[in-house]
Amino acid sequence: MKRFLTIAGTRYLLAYLLTFALLQGFTAYGQAADPVAENMLAYQRSYGGWPKAVDGKKVDYTKTLSDAQRIAIKADSLHEDATIDNKATSREIVYLVKAYESSKDKRFLDAVKKGVDYLFKAQYANGGWPQYYPEHNLYRGEITYNDDAMINVLNILQDIVEGANGFDVLGDTYKSKAAESVSRGVGCILKTQVIVNGKLTVWCAQYNEKTLKPAKARAFELISLSGSESVGITEFLMRLKNPSPEVVKAVKAAVVWFEKSKITGYNFVFVDDPKQPEGKDRVFIKDPASTIWARFYDIDTNEPFFTGRDSKPKKTIAEVEVERRVGYAWYGTWPAKILDKKYPKWLKLNNLLPD
Repeated sequence: MKRFLTIAGTRYLLAYLLTFALLQGFTAYGQAADPVAENMLAYQRSYGGWPKAVDGKKVDYTKTLSDAQRIAIKADSLHEDATIDNKATSREIVYLVKAYESSKDKRFLDAVKKGVDYLFKAQYANGGWPQYYPEHNLYRGEITYNDDAMINVLNILQDIVEGANGFDVLGDTYKSKAAESVSRGVGCILKTQVIVNGKLTVWCAQYNEKTLKPAKARAFELISLSGSESVGITEFLMRLKNPSPEVVKAVKAAVVWFEKSKITGYNFVFVDDPKQPEGKDRVFIKDPASTIWARFYDIDTNEPFFTGRDSKPKKTIAEVEVERRVGYAWYGTWPAKILDKKYPKWLKLNNLLPD
């Protein structure tokens, strides 16, 4: 009788635990019921990275996939469309390491490792990363700071080095490889900081992967000094502990440029305009309380310029067709937090004096 009760009690306990697991979002197979993570596993390419779009449509991980759709997506895993553009691959790695942290589902950790290995493979010997890998058509092979692509990668690798944000689970081997990769990445950043009249300034959004010279990307993204991408680069350099003299020099030079290039007393705002196809426009207006920066500055003159799909630089945003005028971030407040808070804090933390 005692043995029967023990068996019955064990069965009851197992049934209770299984029911509890299901209620907590786990299947009977121990897999985390995280549909976003599951979809990320489906979309991961065979060589480790993730696409940002498939068949012209942005990948939406919140969309419910049928078994047939999931099988079809996995069957396309050899497609060479993985990228670091628009947070692709970086976003998935960051999400999946958190999913593993909460579920302990080894599949998620394996996907993270495969994704990080992809980042290692995609890095050029000179330290930069292309926008796409292995595909390199058109500007996709260029070293890409645009939209913080390369900086998103470096922040993940630095997390691995520091054991931060859940990446301590990757262990010492990944930490060592990440440290070497970050070192080469920083070297690339320092080599690509643009020098004008003998002085360091900031960075272009993309560079030729062989010559490390500033390069053009899309029709409206010409060679220029970037008021946006240079912020992410500077913030990453400021993240580094015990910065080298070269890193300190680079940060200080960038801050000088941010100060020099700010536009005070103006703003870039949306306005209603029924004459336009979408019923709105975006205009450059006077605003005494505003300080902004342009997205693109001419390297030689340091004057802002703007470009439509005709690839011809314009002096004012009003000269650009309305579709591009309202559909691109031509002005922004990107460097404001660096100047107001982050740079003073960085100087104090590293016992440095401003130039």
